[in-house]
Formats: sequence, structure tokens, C-alpha cells
Amino acid sequence: MEQRTYNQYCATARTLDLVGERWTLLLIRELLTGPKRFGDLQAALRGLGTGLLSTRLKHLEREGLAHKVTLPAPARTPAYALTEAGEELGPAVLALARWGMTWAMGERRESEAFHPGWAVLGLRACFDPEAAAGLHAVYEFRVGDEVFHARVADGTVETLHGPAAQDPDATLTIGEEAFLAAVEGAGLAEAVADGAATATGDAEALRRMKALFRLPARRSRTA
Repeated sequence: MEQRTYNQYCATARTLDLVGERWTLLLIRELLTGPKRFGDLQAALRGLGTGLLSTRLKHLEREGLAHKVTLPAPARTPAYALTEAGEELGPAVLALARWGMTWAMGERRESEAFHPGWAVLGLRACFDPEAAAGLHAVYEFRVGDEVFHARVADGTVETLHGPAAQDPDATLTIGEEAFLAAVEGAGLAEAVADGAATATGDAEALRRMKALFRLPARRSRTA
């Protein structure tokens, strides 16, 4: 398949030549949270057929944005990971996510898929570095059958799939539907207050969680 191009000697146009095709940035989004197997990517991107997924992954490999790796034991299976160039798209993807939370989300449409695991990247987009000044804490989120965690270290955050390697300072447990309601605007702190979620752990870590991960206020694109 011939690669389409804007034929413009412009940094923005050249970048869109590389990542502007449908599904490409969403593949980058998935790989920003760590290496993924082919099946993992297909499960996360409903509607992306096997053939097109293969084509997009080959494009990312050819352009130096992703490469094949072997997952460590006990998996030891082939997977895809971002290169240094691919990882540096992270801030751009997070900026798009923050813009979308403000200007594009609204209510979920009936046809739209939703995976709680997408919050692994969403937590980074919602993170407030100033609120995390001086804080060192690990937060674990148990959403339905999915588990992920955030490691906060004095104004920085690292979010990863799976349980924390050490005992978390705070744990939030919530069902998938309640989590979706929180994403749609209610907020995690409100879910805890309403009893839709439970939060346990260190009192100071729990107190500061609301300020650490804050959804931006939604705004209308029309006057």
C-alpha cells in the first residue's frame, strides 16, 4: 500500500505523514503503556481488522516508531514496543487526551467501546504535578477485572498496567460502570463519597488523591 503524503516540507505535515493515518495514533496510545502482543492490540482496538493492524504495525516498524520485542518470563512471547522516537510522541498524545477531555468527550455513545485500562494513560493526562510536590506514594486502581497503578514521586507520575510491585499506599476499588460514570464527569472522589467506590490505605495519600488526578472542566465547542 502506497503511503499517502501531504508533500509539504513542514514539520507538522511530515509528522502527520507518519502518524496521521486512521488507527496509527491509537496504536501509539496503546504502546505508550508498555509492550503489547498482537492479540492485545486487536482486543483493545475493536473494529481494527487483522490485516489493517498488520499493515499499521509494519508501517510503524518501517518508520522507526516501533519494533518487535520478546516479553520477559513467564510470557516469553513476541510483542511490539515503541522506539525512542515513538516514545517521544507521548507528550503529544497526552496533550490530545487533555484537549479531548475538555472539548470532545461528552456522554458515551451506544456504539463506543470502553476499556478501563485506557485510564492508565488517562491518569497521566489528568495528573497535576504541582499537587504532587513532595509526595511519594503508590496508588493501585482495581476497576472491575482490570488492575493498574500509579507511582507518584515529587511532581512526577509513572502509570502501568498490573498491580503495584510493592504494597500500595492507597487502593481504590470500583466497578466498571461506576468508573465509567466517574470518567463521564462525576469524578473518583465523588464515587467514593457516594459509596460507588471504596478507598483504603494511608490517610494522607487518600486525602491528596483528589488533587492529583483531576478531570478538566468540560467546555462546549459551540457558542
